[in-house]
Amino acid sequence: MLDENLARIRAHRNNIQRYRRLLKTRLSELERQFIERRVAEERSALDSLTAAIFPVSFGCANTPAEIRAGQ
Repeated sequence: MLDENLARIRAHRNNIQRYRRLLKTRLSELERQFIERRVAEERSALDSLTAAIFPVSFGCANTPAEIRAGQ
């Protein structure tokens, strides 16, 4: 199951990279809009998948304000 999910993550990341490379080429405005929409869709799918697989979020224990206040 984890291998399948990691393969999905890899596929989304590869798609995003491919679309970003395409955005660096000469495109019509319609093509550019389509690809930008696809990047957003892939990014959203990737974010949803990673949140479902890795629900733990890591925060910084000492933010800069806390560090300054402690000094």
